[in-house]
Amino acid sequence: MPLFFRKRKPSEDSQKRLEYQLCRSKEVGADDVLDLSACEVSEVPSSAFSICKVLQKKVLILHHNELRSLLPKGCDILTLSTLKVLDLHQNKLTSLPEDIGKMASLQILNVEKNRLKELPQSIGDLRLLQTLNLKGNCLSALPSSVGSLSSLRTLDLSDNLIEQLPDALVHIRTLESFTLDAAMMSYPPAAVCADGTESIQRFLCNELGEEYCPPSQYLLPVLENEGGRQDSDCVDGQEEAWQNKFSDYEKRKEEKQQAKLAFECHREEKKKEHMQLILLNTSHKENILHSVRQEQERRELGISQQQRAQEAERLLVLEKVRQAEDGISSRISCMLMDKNRQKKSAEFLKSMEEDRIRMEHLTAITQEETNSLRRKEVAAAMQKMLSDGCAMNLLQEASDFRRESLVTEAHRSMENMDRRFDKMLSIQILDKSKAIAQILLEEEVQKAAFQALQLQKDAVHGYIRVQIKRIEAELMQLTRLEIKRRNLDAENLQEVLVDQRTALSDLLQQLLKQRDQRELELRLVLAEMELKSECSQQNYWMIQYQRLLVTTEALYHMTSADLKKVCGRSSPSP
Repeated sequence: MPLFFRKRKPSEDSQKRLEYQLCRSKEVGADDVLDLSACEVSEVPSSAFSICKVLQKKVLILHHNELRSLLPKGCDILTLSTLKVLDLHQNKLTSLPEDIGKMASLQILNVEKNRLKELPQSIGDLRLLQTLNLKGNCLSALPSSVGSLSSLRTLDLSDNLIEQLPDALVHIRTLESFTLDAAMMSYPPAAVCADGTESIQRFLCNELGEEYCPPSQYLLPVLENEGGRQDSDCVDGQEEAWQNKFSDYEKRKEEKQQAKLAFECHREEKKKEHMQLILLNTSHKENILHSVRQEQERRELGISQQQRAQEAERLLVLEKVRQAEDGISSRISCMLMDKNRQKKSAEFLKSMEEDRIRMEHLTAITQEETNSLRRKEVAAAMQKMLSDGCAMNLLQEASDFRRESLVTEAHRSMENMDRRFDKMLSIQILDKSKAIAQILLEEEVQKAAFQALQLQKDAVHGYIRVQIKRIEAELMQLTRLEIKRRNLDAENLQEVLVDQRTALSDLLQQLLKQRDQRELELRLVLAEMELKSECSQQNYWMIQYQRLLVTTEALYHMTSADLKKVCGRSSPSP
């Protein structure tokens, strides 16, 4: 809680009202009421205490202000000893003066809707107090001295924090109206408090062992005492005039209350009309929002269905691509394993070939081989080999020439084609005996035929050619998969395809080098054989050709089981 409060400056209208009321109360013939309500004052002006003391005011009205204490500095509570009515409701009072019991004439005390947390003990000295309104404060208990309020008729404790009542209330025999929050009470019980004032008084009397008497039996003596006291106080007859003025004040107050109630009813009607308009507007707005929400949900449902369909299609395509990749990966792994296995096989075949060449070098051609030479059959095979090669070359040349001639001169290409085909046909229709005789006579032709057969029948060279074709096919399929991957924007799986392509490319380069190396080795073997043929041995190339045919036929008839025993796996057939 802050130690200092900044005083709010009253408005100009409030300041004018305060000055007017203070001046009016000093006029001759003014009534006994000092009304300083709704002046927005934070403390009671000291001049108000002087007016009450000098002019013997009976009613002081201070409601709807910003009061935090009743007595300012330098003022005494005895200056208000003549007051009979003190109205302090709707302020910010946190406590009442400790010596409030010195206001001996006070009959009505209204402190409704303040911030009181406790009442002073001296409040029990107000023996003439008939109405005590404590509604809407922060009280948690009542002092025991309230039992001394012998003339109290009305007590309002609602909207507070009180849960227990003091037993001293049983001594207030004149209490007619007692208002409190029954649901919060623990003593007396809530059920007793809900039944009213009489039930509460009977309960307290039973608790203290006293006899209950209705308040009507005590009101007459109290009124008589008050009347005798008034006669003694009002020797000059002013008390009767005060009573008339107080009744007029009560009437004016009642009229204001009625006007206030009428204004409240009118305001409630306007408020109801406003609420109906708000409800209509709210319902219309809710309908619009509902329709918009339904349309949005329908669109979101369509979009979600389309997204699910696209996602399912994408997953299906990815699954197919993944399956293809798995197949390629398995095939690549198999090829790499085959390569490792074939490496041993190739080394074994190479050693066999070297042994065979070495044996050829060491062993000369015997007379039996010369005698058993099937000259005509070998010459026919050579002639067929050369004619097939010549025909393929002619076909290739014809195809290339036809492609070129279609661009430049279409009509000349047909004649050249006819000429070349006639030449090819004429070569094929040559007399077989002449060709064979020519082959038998020309050693260069026999050498060419042997070289072609050697390349064709060489197992290592053939295996390398087959592996090159397989790797080229795998690279082509891998390229198609990369295109599909690029269309699907699957960047995270592109690296796997790149690695596979790199592995296949490296393997292809190795196979190409092996092929070139094998061809070089075969040419070296051919050169050595050519040096050997210079020893003027007759039909050297035909005997070598026949020997190569016999060797390839023997290799062809070997079983797969034998090859597994020899090189660990079945080698490709020549």
